[in-house]
Amino acid sequence: MSQRLQMLQVARLARRSLGDAADLVTTFLHGTAAEGGGYVNRGGRRDLYYSSFALDALVALDALDPQAPHMVATRQWLGEYGTGDSLDLVHRCCLARAWASQPAATLADGIREGIAAGFLKHRSADGGYASRRNASRGTAYGSFLAVNAHADLKLPLPEPERLADSLGALRSADGGWSNEPGQAEGSTTATAAAVATLRSLDRPLPAGVGDWFLERWHPAGGFCAAPDAPLPDLLSTAVTLHALDALNTPWRDRRETVLDFLDSLWTNVGAFHGSWADDEPDAEYTFYGLVALGHASV
Repeated sequence: MSQRLQMLQVARLARRSLGDAADLVTTFLHGTAAEGGGYVNRGGRRDLYYSSFALDALVALDALDPQAPHMVATRQWLGEYGTGDSLDLVHRCCLARAWASQPAATLADGIREGIAAGFLKHRSADGGYASRRNASRGTAYGSFLAVNAHADLKLPLPEPERLADSLGALRSADGGWSNEPGQAEGSTTATAAAVATLRSLDRPLPAGVGDWFLERWHPAGGFCAAPDAPLPDLLSTAVTLHALDALNTPWRDRRETVLDFLDSLWTNVGAFHGSWADDEPDAEYTFYGLVALGHASV
């Protein structure tokens, strides 16, 4: 199962905790719909990145009607990108992810293969992937994106063993992963990306990674992006819970505190803030809120 499908499976569980408030989330997400298809970013502009999160959040809530006029317009808009030749790595992956939310028959095989072919431009010399073209080394984030995008497109990943090996050079001295080699400390998001990628490739994970994540716990609830981060954040919390459950690492003795933290980021408009320092909710953090809440709902 692809990482996208795994996260969607978990995000669907959030409805257990949301109850009737799930309708508020659906209303918020529909409220970010852009005229002519797609969804808007925080600035109110139509945005492929935010659209991919809005679409998946609606899928998780069983609130996406493929035949609705807005979905028809969204597919027409996505079609304007063609094979994504004008896009960087992140947005090309968002294009693949957005198409994955649509009926399979709506994406022509030639376009599907063309989107995947474009990832070769971001293949690094060590077999990984990086946002920068012609890079000597891949990054944990870039490799995570490429693996997921190939799965979303239902196409094989070239030389998966080389990609897995490239992640070895990104291990940090503290046992996590970074996006650069030789780092003393790993980052939560890079480590979560590496764990997800290695699991997708059926590669073994070193012992102690679960404990590494638990060390990023904040007493007030949630998980932090780095050991010296002053506050927990929603992204770090969502990807940490996803990794801990994948690693079968016990954490549910902290479940009530996690739920309290998520509740502190919830807004009465049916969305989530990214952290206590974030004033504006959006589709991206709302999707991560559903993922985190899904993990905490079981």
